[in-house]
Amino acid sequence: MNSVSMEEVSTQQTIHKHLIIESQKGDQGAMSSLYGLYSKAMYNICRRMMGDEEVAKDLLQESFVDAFQKLPKLREVNTFSSWIKRIVVNNCINALRKKRLDTAQLEEGQDFIEEEDDDYEYAQFQASQIMQSIDSLPDGCKTVLNLYLFEGYDHKEIGEILGVTESASKAQYCKAKARIRKILEEERSQNAG
Repeated sequence: MNSVSMEEVSTQQTIHKHLIIESQKGDQGAMSSLYGLYSKAMYNICRRMMGDEEVAKDLLQESFVDAFQKLPKLREVNTFSSWIKRIVVNNCINALRKKRLDTAQLEEGQDFIEEEDDDYEYAQFQASQIMQSIDSLPDGCKTVLNLYLFEGYDHKEIGEILGVTESASKAQYCKAKARIRKILEEERSQNAG
């Protein structure tokens, strides 16, 4: 990275920090600017986890309201990005719980195939096709897939968040990947025929 890029990054960080500090003081303009900087990325999380645009928009708004109410208590302004992401993910999880998330428990001793490496060629599909296949997953599978694949939680953490066993989380993840593959293969077959 050249020095100009480093300077630009430093300037952006300074602007973000200033906006966060002003928002903590209740400055509506700074809050609006922060919303503009972070809303698209946070919406994408909501949309991916909820699978419904209107619900995602509602959760996005709810999350920013929560964040702005709690913002004065944020001590480390440098953690704002991960802090607001955590609020968004938690609000999505709570909304799914209210919907009575269906995470089917595995019976003790029931086996499932845990794949070490996923060599499926997702690159041959458009992102919109993959996202549509994720949207069509049952809520339990979709939630585990999102938390594991996109949000970086491990299966033990997911189990604790959702109130299921670690093996149930792993099974839901494997089930989600298998369903996505099946949906994409069916779509490819329909388009080829």
